[in-house]
Amino acid sequence: MICREKTTTETQRTQRLHREEVLRFQVRILWLKTELLHPVDKGGKIRTYNMLKELKRDHFISYMSLDDGSADSAAREQAYEYCHELICVPYQQREKFSSGFYAELLLNLASGFPYAIKKYESPSMRGQISERVNGGTFDVVICDFLAPAINVPRDLTCPTILFQHNVEAMIWKRHFEVQNNQLKKIYLRQQWRKMERFEREACRRFDTVIAVSKDDCEQMRKEYAVDNVFEVPTGVDTDFFTPSGKEVVDPRDVVFTGSMDWLPNEDAIRYYTDQILPLIRRSLPDVTLTVVGRNPYPGLIELSQKDRGIVVTGRVEDVRPYMERAAAYVVPLRIGGGTRLKIYEAMAMEKAIVSTSVGAEGLPVTDGKEIFIADTPEQFAAAVVKLLTDPSFAKGVGKQARQTVVEKFGWSGVAKCFAEICEATIRDHRRARVATSVDVRSQQQSAV
Repeated sequence: MICREKTTTETQRTQRLHREEVLRFQVRILWLKTELLHPVDKGGKIRTYNMLKELKRDHFISYMSLDDGSADSAAREQAYEYCHELICVPYQQREKFSSGFYAELLLNLASGFPYAIKKYESPSMRGQISERVNGGTFDVVICDFLAPAINVPRDLTCPTILFQHNVEAMIWKRHFEVQNNQLKKIYLRQQWRKMERFEREACRRFDTVIAVSKDDCEQMRKEYAVDNVFEVPTGVDTDFFTPSGKEVVDPRDVVFTGSMDWLPNEDAIRYYTDQILPLIRRSLPDVTLTVVGRNPYPGLIELSQKDRGIVVTGRVEDVRPYMERAAAYVVPLRIGGGTRLKIYEAMAMEKAIVSTSVGAEGLPVTDGKEIFIADTPEQFAAAVVKLLTDPSFAKGVGKQARQTVVEKFGWSGVAKCFAEICEATIRDHRRARVATSVDVRSQQQSAV
């Protein structure tokens, strides 16, 4: 349902917080997003959810989101797991693959904005941001992902931070590079170039940019000429993602997890089933693939109906049993950016992992130690066969992988690093305003 008005409970909760508690928080944050976080079922949501849960302990979080009514009915109440105040902005989006959707794609040819950004434009959200920030309520505005940036005004009285989970233009570039249909290739090239222009401008106008990997930091510095970009590592909940010991491992099952309505994941499974799986079956005819993730594309469902060795679950409440039952975990991504949370989750579950370089991009892991990197179908198939035919070796790799994430990638440390960047941005912004004020007064006195 669309959040047109706050419920009585929500209003009382917000009033109570403003009246009694807001001043005790270290930083007052306005967090901007294009969706509510529940269900927490894809990488970006998982990262934001865990980050906010940690930040909420010491900082006031006001979460402003576009809401098209598609979120689960409980999503509003569950939002208070990660924020103190929820602001929903009514918003309508064309249903994917409808006539209106295709009309918008066609109209976007004449727009200076990429479609993936333009579709989230909201004058109402822009107005609410201005009203709340310029009223002096917040210390910093955080734009979560690039898309909400289209609604962030330029004349705000507090600093702004762009939280970049990916270098978005790189994703569109890779879509263009792997596309074989020439008409689609022309369209994707245009979207890539539009995204590149928008992303460059956005990174330059925000006070600070936060990336999730060293590779993304370096790319934005180099290609967008941005100096104020900092890395915050990706975390994982190692208490939640831990083997239960209750599941029996299928020695021939390979698992992939991820939202199947995200194009890079769709491309990854097409690549695996078309080019890698046939090679594995030459050595292991009984090998199976389990694909766990919401909204599987029609072609994958059809394939699973023809091939009993391919299991498609759709959305599940808990991915852990599927991961624990598998003998190996695969990440055959050819398109992407940022870091893959799914790899950290698989490492925490003690899984032996085979990934492409793109899949493991930005992660501080060592090929042959916690993970195996394979960039051709032949290499990928050989690595999977090795793990499935040598279970003791695969188990040792999985143990090493879990040890690495437990030692280095807990969410509390990640959130602390994020908060320190926010606090430094606020201090720098205040110093700059004081310096500007002093300079203006000096000029006025000189004129007199």
